[in-house]
Amino acid sequence: MTTVTECAVLLLPLTETVPCCVPSDGAMSQVAAPARTTSREAVRSGVVNKSRWRIAFLALAAAVLLGAMILSLGVGAKFIPATTVLEAFTNPLDTADHAIILQTRLPRTLMGIAVGISLGVAGALIQAITRNPLADPGILGVNAGASFAMVIAIGVFGIGSLSGYIWFAFIGAILTTAAVYLIGTSGRNEVNPIRLTLAGVALGAVLTGIGSGLTLLNPKAFDHLRSWSIGSLDTRSMESVLTVAPFMAAGLIIALFCVSGLNAVALGDDLATSLGANVNRTRILGVVAITLLSGAATAGAGAIGFVGLMIPHVARWIVGPDQRWILASTVLLAPILLLVSDVVGRIAAPGELPVGVVTAFIGAPVLIALARRRKVSGL
Repeated sequence: MTTVTECAVLLLPLTETVPCCVPSDGAMSQVAAPARTTSREAVRSGVVNKSRWRIAFLALAAAVLLGAMILSLGVGAKFIPATTVLEAFTNPLDTADHAIILQTRLPRTLMGIAVGISLGVAGALIQAITRNPLADPGILGVNAGASFAMVIAIGVFGIGSLSGYIWFAFIGAILTTAAVYLIGTSGRNEVNPIRLTLAGVALGAVLTGIGSGLTLLNPKAFDHLRSWSIGSLDTRSMESVLTVAPFMAAGLIIALFCVSGLNAVALGDDLATSLGANVNRTRILGVVAITLLSGAATAGAGAIGFVGLMIPHVARWIVGPDQRWILASTVLLAPILLLVSDVVGRIAAPGELPVGVVTAFIGAPVLIALARRRKVSGL
């Protein structure tokens, strides 16, 4: 029987295209096997190259984060050189510069890193779970619930220390998220992203209105909440960092358990279920992680907006739609944004701008740009 090669050689002088010729089974196998091998090798090569590029990006982001940490430790009312900053950790001395770094700026920097990671990861989780690219942690009413609980703690119980009312803020965030979840499910077995989002927005608006009214009736509460309500890393002690750190760590651990199902959930409930993903389990774990991360971040540094909105989009543009790489990138990019914003706030005005104001200046144009795009980046 004529093989493919022989058929092509015989007919090539007659026409520029090879006519149809039925090859033998052996010839078909000889042609198909190299094609499959080449295709597999190309796919594997592309995956390996993309993974290497992503790892290189994470290494670069880690280096930038280290630079942002040094910048945060050195810039302030008094500028301290980077060499002095490094010396404060390698060879601490009883000097004014080292005292400023270790006692004042180090807790502030650590709080900025912890809050940045928490808000960024919470934002990535909520965007994946609700399939809403414009969502951020505040959409579940976490900030409003924490703020309302702080108004109660300060105005009703007279608690004025951070170590006291931070627990009220955290409990308020947990209760608000639980209420949003119950309202969003409405007695059904499934969690609907649209109902969850609407319930969070509605309950957050109600709590914000009530809290604002109580604050205006109590000037003392207003004074305590002035800087906290817009988000600030100023006057944070190491005690505050140690108070919120366990809850943030628990939220990150839970996020790791649900990250495997986020890629499937982002495709839609029906397709995710057909792929074998447990959609409800992923959403429940995600909501718990969001509550812990956002509640602890809000309790520790106040209502800082737009970090959870911007960073997941930036990560998605750089590393692609894989939620595992998005979360890994967010862990590095979010604290960079928060630390740099905090440094800008220290030098942008004669006094100091709270970090929440700086992130709002950056985030508002980003939100407008995202809303005006015809097609927001896919989840």
